[in-house]
Amino acid sequence: MNTQKTADGYRNNRVGPVLRASSITAGVIEAAQEDNPGKEIRVDDKVAYVRIDTDGELILRRETLEQTLGRPFRMSELEVNLGSFAGRIETTDDYVRFYYELKL
Repeated sequence: MNTQKTADGYRNNRVGPVLRASSITAGVIEAAQEDNPGKEIRVDDKVAYVRIDTDGELILRRETLEQTLGRPFRMSELEVNLGSFAGRIETTDDYVRFYYELKL
């Protein structure tokens, strides 16, 4: 786990969800690592919430979340547990994409 200060977030191109601690958190972390090969996924666990991020773009696919959680999953379930996020967000029934168009 990287412990870069959250206050320095405006100085980078990191994007991703900030989840409330819940039963899906571990599955989302695993799915983020699987759906974004070759990228360093940073996980900052603050007990009550978990920030998951990487540079430029982070994708979470429903199919991968179903595999990591071991059950059917609706993307709206992710939205309920989403306390915040970094970057922009694109949502569909099959995936959620966090991205940042402008490079610093």
